[in-house]
Amino acid sequence: MRNQYIFLTILFFVGCSLIHSQRKNQNQEESIAANPKLVVGIVVDQMRYDYLTRFWSHYGEGGFKRMVREGFNCKNHHFNYAPTSTGPGHASVYTGTTPAVHGIIGNDWYDKLSDESVYVASDDSYESIGTDSEAGKMSPHRMLTSTITDQNRLHTQFRGKTIAIALKDRGAVLPGGHTANAAYWFEGGKEGNWITSSFYMNELPKWVVAFNTSNAVESYKKPWTTLKPISEYVESGTDQNIYEGRHRGEIYTRFPHDLPTLWDQNGQTSLLRVTAYGNSITTDFALAALKNEDLGEDDITDFLTVSFSSTDYVGHMYGVNSVEVQDTYLRLDKDLERLFSALDKKVGKENYTVFLTADHGAIHVPNFLKEQKIPAGYLNMATMKARFLEFLKYKYNTTDVVKNISNFQVFLDRKVIDNLEMDLDDVEEEIASEFLRYTHIDKVFTGTQLWQNSYPQSSGIPYLIQKGWNQKRSGDIVFVQKPGYIAYPLTGSTHGSPMIYDTHVPLLLMGNGIKHGETASRTEIPDIAPTLAVLLGTAFPNGTTGTPIVEVLD
Repeated sequence: MRNQYIFLTILFFVGCSLIHSQRKNQNQEESIAANPKLVVGIVVDQMRYDYLTRFWSHYGEGGFKRMVREGFNCKNHHFNYAPTSTGPGHASVYTGTTPAVHGIIGNDWYDKLSDESVYVASDDSYESIGTDSEAGKMSPHRMLTSTITDQNRLHTQFRGKTIAIALKDRGAVLPGGHTANAAYWFEGGKEGNWITSSFYMNELPKWVVAFNTSNAVESYKKPWTTLKPISEYVESGTDQNIYEGRHRGEIYTRFPHDLPTLWDQNGQTSLLRVTAYGNSITTDFALAALKNEDLGEDDITDFLTVSFSSTDYVGHMYGVNSVEVQDTYLRLDKDLERLFSALDKKVGKENYTVFLTADHGAIHVPNFLKEQKIPAGYLNMATMKARFLEFLKYKYNTTDVVKNISNFQVFLDRKVIDNLEMDLDDVEEEIASEFLRYTHIDKVFTGTQLWQNSYPQSSGIPYLIQKGWNQKRSGDIVFVQKPGYIAYPLTGSTHGSPMIYDTHVPLLLMGNGIKHGETASRTEIPDIAPTLAVLLGTAFPNGTTGTPIVEVLD
């Protein structure tokens, strides 16, 4: 009897274990199969991480704060390469890799094959759609790898849609990938229309035509005033100061900015880019796309990529510490709330996933830093170039050994070097040594160094330079300025360096498949795409070098 009791007891526990295992396996299968109906990728152009914390007390509950309180906050998120600029930034977010692999080494760069400067998205083999200008002749053909948006299209047999939107063409073209259903960008000027390329379509959809012919853009032709009383903007510097730029026709840099008065002198609707209203126009158009493209309407995952570009234009004009930057972020917070509310209503709060990051950070205006006794300043590139050409004449009796100097890189003429029977390694090292003599240059790397060595993350600047250096496209010598030094006008902020003020950006994730929480562990921009691939169950983009952020996934 006792043995029978023991046998039944064992049988009971075995049965419970089997049931638990079956349920666990069933839950795992459901987890694998459960995809969001829509993924919304948001890139805020030139957003430093500390804009999240600096303006926190002013944000409402439905924008940035909602993402932090309902989602996951990666506090130590960085670009792991330089140059930190818009084209490489957008490409790296969506490809899961760096310029060393995806090939987007700048917004413009010297092309060794054609011996001319090329623009990241330009493509004369396609025509403009929605405009008679050249502004629509674009495609992603210079991006060498696939994107997470491409992988979703492949995974769903092209039933999942990709719609990409930004004021800047490169902010739409690169996130959309090679297979986007549509990418739209804003052409300023008199019309102020959203346009595209024949790479995507032969004519604008009716809803885009309707948007362009509406009063949606023209309604923002009004003075730019602060959202809150200006006395409350204590997180920023004084409104009127010498560190900010001015529009044509403006006497002062302070609020309000009288856009109707400045309209004709500053490109008409193009002026809106350099105000907080540019982000609102982008949101208006994104909401129209959400409605008219039926995004998130079925169980097949769609992608909507939105880049808010006006934050970059405003930062360049007024600088990191300006009231204009603060007001732009407070208004962007309202636009995010509008977007999230529309997603809740149309797609369903549990049915979409959203991430928000940036394409680079920005530096404080160096003259402002100098006033605070912080080492900072400006590189005089014209003087430096003249000195360098004199060096070439003295050292090699010709300047022909160099074909181009751009983007803090020197491109050598290999044929001339061969004809002069010089060793390439020696020439690289001699030129590198020359640049190290220049006061505001901190480090120099040769192509041979970057080719032959493998720099670990702990090496700092060498690691970032190598990740941004493409063997076929980049220069033979790369030079890096001192921290706090830029080659830029005396007003406004810029970016592009491997310094931490340009690399540290936010990463917020929220929605379907995302845990609530935060991490101070280092994460990197190329980690975003593989994290989404794991979430969606798709293949990784084909150049992926990042790794999934496991803490984020539910």
